[in-house]
Amino acid sequence: MKEKSWVGILFSYTKGSKIKLSLSILLAIISVFGGLLPYLGVYHIIIMFFAGTQTGSKILYWAGICLGGYLIKILFYGFSTVLSHRSAYKILENIRLAIADKLMKVPLGTVLNESIGKMKNVIVDRVETIELPLAHLIPEGLSSLLLAVSVLVYLIVVDWRMAIAGIISIPLAAIPYGIVMRTYNKKYDDYMKASNYVNGVIVEYIEGIEVIKAFNHASISYEKFQKAINDFKDYTLDWFQSTWKLMNLGSAILPSTLLGTLPLGMYLYINGLLTPADLTISIILSLGIVETLTKFTVFVNDLKSIEYALRDADQFLNLKELPSVRQQVKLKNYNIKLENVSFSYLQDENNKENVLTNIDLEIPEGSFTALVGPSGGGKSTIARLMARFWDVGKGAIKIGDTDIRDIPLTQLTDTVSFVTQDNFLFNSSLLENIRLGNSKASDEEVKEAAKAACCHEFIEELDGGYNTLAGEAGNKLSGGEKQRIAIARAILKNAPIVMLDEATAFTDPENEDKIQKSIAALTKGKTLLVIAHRLSTIRNADNIVVLNNGRIEDTGSHEKLLKDCKLYRDMWQAHIGSKAWAANSDQNIEGEVVSNV
Repeated sequence: MKEKSWVGILFSYTKGSKIKLSLSILLAIISVFGGLLPYLGVYHIIIMFFAGTQTGSKILYWAGICLGGYLIKILFYGFSTVLSHRSAYKILENIRLAIADKLMKVPLGTVLNESIGKMKNVIVDRVETIELPLAHLIPEGLSSLLLAVSVLVYLIVVDWRMAIAGIISIPLAAIPYGIVMRTYNKKYDDYMKASNYVNGVIVEYIEGIEVIKAFNHASISYEKFQKAINDFKDYTLDWFQSTWKLMNLGSAILPSTLLGTLPLGMYLYINGLLTPADLTISIILSLGIVETLTKFTVFVNDLKSIEYALRDADQFLNLKELPSVRQQVKLKNYNIKLENVSFSYLQDENNKENVLTNIDLEIPEGSFTALVGPSGGGKSTIARLMARFWDVGKGAIKIGDTDIRDIPLTQLTDTVSFVTQDNFLFNSSLLENIRLGNSKASDEEVKEAAKAACCHEFIEELDGGYNTLAGEAGNKLSGGEKQRIAIARAILKNAPIVMLDEATAFTDPENEDKIQKSIAALTKGKTLLVIAHRLSTIRNADNIVVLNNGRIEDTGSHEKLLKDCKLYRDMWQAHIGSKAWAANSDQNIEGEVVSNV
């Protein structure tokens, strides 16, 4: 497949901005021609003085032309820049929204396999680098190019030999620049890799700071953090130091147009081949090329930053999506059926290791089914496949006899509520965090859901109540309280199928009763699937499925499994033993406290 050019990628995101971009270019062209008028005015004034025909009115006339041209240049350049900035920010918005939309449509595993540092670097930093060059590249780059070409044409009209002399510095400067550019692409590629790595280390350090402190690894982690930053600094400085001499040489040669025009102009004048007026205007015009040529050395690096940003963004935008139909389907019921399901997180056909193998399971509508088993047995994978975070490798998962791959993703999302032990709260109000379950819910409906989830009371006790930002409340909320907010969110969603993945993980003696009540409110009349290590919470399930190494070892009621399944019996004994140990520990602690008192 032919690789798309970065220019093509850029223009694919100009939707809604093409008219503004076109107008910005037109205004930039007008600005350029306005910038030529002062040269024309100065030329005529010089001719008048050399010819001795100058008068006050003629000088004022051409001075007015110069001033008018300068005003046209400034005003139209300003209008062009405003439009180019608005277009640039619109393009940034389009790219970021497209990436966010794409990440919602690809398999969850694809997202999880990407480095957080890289994703942040691309979506925030790399995309942002497009704005400054794009906002200025159009008016300044285009006007600089047009101005240089126009001045050169003007010089050719005056004297073609002076025109050649005026650009003699370009091939001379191209030699040191060309030496630098031989390794530029490789160096810039390494620079971007180093940038992604240091961003990943920074994000990892900040996100893991609690664990770092808890296990007294502050010095070790800080050394890694510091080393990544120092390595990035050293690489950047080494690259700069290896090129600065050549870059400075090129920068010194490029604007030195007088090296060609002055000696040649004097030679032509002395030999009567160039008039004093033409010599003077040729020197002035050659100096007018200096600024435009210098800007192009900056634009080279800007263009490269745009190219990398767009290519990185395009990689995300070309991630393979989960295929989804558009037509809504009418589900007969909310029975769930897994038919000969196998799955591997690895997509390489030659290097697959199944997490699930030949799973057959039926979950009747309105029933309470529990998945239990050793860690890594495939419990969470089954739940996530049911929610279609991934597609099965083999077999099918059906809801109401309809393959979930034939159900639109939006409809499937509305059908299934998924509550995990990792309950993320956005940094918005607690009211809006709960309202995520149903964006159309009123404030009263949100509060009713909070009451059903047993979190109304502690929210009301916060200084801002329901308007408290989750970030501000974060250090005041226990894991169980955050869990109940997540459950309130799911209650408000009111989906017919509810999946709880270790939803009681943060249960403690103080919160256990309240969490159980909130779960009861959430699951009333629903098809319920629960993944749990605390076997006491699912002993009343209609059906308990014991998973081991990606296969179903046994199914049945709590009593049946205690009798027929050794693995379940061992798990139950371990669970009872841990509860008894915890109870004895609490009694011992109480006894020590009493004796100490």
